[in-house]
Amino acid sequence: MNIFGNHQRVAGLIIGIIVYALIPFFVHSPYYLDLLVIMLVNAVLGMAFIMTLRTGLINLAIAPFWGIGAYTSTVMAINLHQSFWVCLPASALITALCALGVGYVLMKSGGTGFGFIMLSAVIGMLFVVSVGNIRFLGAYNGIMNIPAPDPIKIPFFPPIEFVSRVQFLYLALILFVIIIMISNAFYSASTGRAWTATGLNPRLAESLGVNIFRYKLLAFVVSSGIVGLIGSFYAHYGGFVIPTTFGMWINIYIQIYAILGGLGYATLGPLVGSAIMTFFPEMIRMAKEVAPVFTGAILILLILFLPKGILSLVDRQSVIGERVIKISRAIQSSLSGGRKVEKV
Repeated sequence: MNIFGNHQRVAGLIIGIIVYALIPFFVHSPYYLDLLVIMLVNAVLGMAFIMTLRTGLINLAIAPFWGIGAYTSTVMAINLHQSFWVCLPASALITALCALGVGYVLMKSGGTGFGFIMLSAVIGMLFVVSVGNIRFLGAYNGIMNIPAPDPIKIPFFPPIEFVSRVQFLYLALILFVIIIMISNAFYSASTGRAWTATGLNPRLAESLGVNIFRYKLLAFVVSSGIVGLIGSFYAHYGGFVIPTTFGMWINIYIQIYAILGGLGYATLGPLVGSAIMTFFPEMIRMAKEVAPVFTGAILILLILFLPKGILSLVDRQSVIGERVIKISRAIQSSLSGGRKVEKV
């Protein structure tokens, strides 16, 4: 039995969420609390990459759709004076609608192979250049003073105000759990099976009646809506947005978050990958000039030694453990003259 079966994954995830929720009681440094929040944001971006990859799409447009969510929420909050709790779902919806139009055009014009990869990369560059030349959106200087979320008022309790990183950390955790639930709802349904079949063998899936185009477009739209949601949170958490934050380079990091943990682990993989890539460079106080070299080295080592990600090591150990148990039982059976060994 694989220790990373469905029940074990859920149990591990629940334990991880509980541990994460307890961290603010022991860690009081704003710096490390900030890293914990960013870690969850990065994990969601990695989850979105894996979602489209399940269908065989290598999506290099995750960062610009993340930016669409952030800028949508910013404009609604500052110019339309809307509450964060209105901006949050609206940003996800608007980002998903943008992805529907863009994805339809991309897949019709560039297909779903190399052409899609190149066109999605172009979308990322166009986003930075376009936003950078729109004064209404702050151009390359970005938009400052984005308001924090409105206080949550609960009867008979004091209002929850977002005045420190602790409140934002718990909000990020809640959004992360909601996104996991949304993702798993798709993965566990017939949609998830269609995505997997499409990614493994599109011709066979199509011969069985699976609408390849529709399911790939659906994965593109859902993943974009998810990053739009976390983009809204990111804008109000940081208090400012600039177009270069959502540039082409971040897409490389998003892929590493997913690959480092393991592409076969839709939730745990990006979470592990983002934790390593968020904290390790900070632990060794890596200079910004050295960070790309470190990132490239990590990617090369992964491809050479751990193509299935870090979590595959745990799976591998569980398989070895099963084989050792089977061998030991066979030896015990032979020593007992072929009689069945009773379990103690």
